Amino acid sequence: MRDLMRAFAAEEDGAVTVDWVILTAAIVGFCIAAYTAAENSTLGLRDGVAAELVRQNDF
Repeated sequence: MRDLMRAFAAEEDGAVTVDWVILTAAIVGFCIAAYTAAENSTLGLRDGVAAELVRQNDF
């Protein structure tokens, strides 16, 4: 039983999996943050263009 416990403690495959899960979660979080920033900028630009078009049509 002690040999089995030592073998389990020395195993590193699970630790690599945890590292990949954390790395993937960080990448997904970064992508969500980048998408949100781009979406907010695009919506602001869209509103500015729409307001300018309305202003131009008023003349």
